[in-house]
This record gives sequence, structure tokens and C-alpha cells, in this order.
Amino acid sequence: MRNIIQTLFLVTALGLGSTLTAQADEFTKEDLDIWQKEFMAVVAVGRTAFTDPNLGTNGVVCAQCHPNGANTHPETYPKFQKQIGRVITLPEMINWCIRNPLEGKPMALDDPKMVAMQAYITHERRNVKLAPGKH
Repeated sequence: MRNIIQTLFLVTALGLGSTLTAQADEFTKEDLDIWQKEFMAVVAVGRTAFTDPNLGTNGVVCAQCHPNGANTHPETYPKFQKQIGRVITLPEMINWCIRNPLEGKPMALDDPKMVAMQAYITHERRNVKLAPGKH
């Protein structure tokens, strides 16, 4: 903690504080391009998981019911899900589908494959207006 305070004091004393603050929310085109490339790489992993027969135990894949992420409506989560009986998040719904139609083992909510599946589903629904709680 002491080192942080000393660094902040030095930055302020040298007059760098206002420069750092002014640039904190500015992104270059290069930054945005790198981030988009990384996002699309994760989307590709999600698409692979969405079509992976090994995600479950019965050969069923997510894409059979949801080709190209259709009818997943990530923009409506969190929402009340009738078959579960409570308000849930998108990852919880993904796990419900893995457990039930796919007869597989649910993933940890922070599993990179879970994050990738969310990225894929969300990417497929890009430009759709957010509507949390909508059925």
C-alpha cells in the first residue's frame, strides 16, 4: 500500500496525474482492433462448443435446437425461467440445457468454454435490443 501511495504522490508531483486521467478512457483504433480480434477468437471457440457432440453424453448438440444461436435470446437474461422456477442468468440456462437435453455435466460458470458459449450466443444476437426479464 505504501508503494502505491508513493507512486501516486510522484505522479502527481511530476504533473502526470492529469495526463493519465485524460487518457484512461481513450482507446486507439489499434486497441479496438486487438480487442475485437480476441473477442472473435472466443466466439469461434463458443461456436465449436455449440456444435460439439461431446458436450453431452447422448450425441445431441446445442445447435440442433439453436442453429446459429437461434432462439437463445441472451438479451433477455436474467429472467424468470419457467422450467427452473426462478430468475436465472444465461450461463445457468446453458447449464440447464447441457444437463437436460444433452445429458451432460454442467460447467463452472467461469469455465472458459462457458464464457465462449456466451460470447457466441451474444454475437449471433448482436444488434438486438437489450430486454432483461422479457420472455
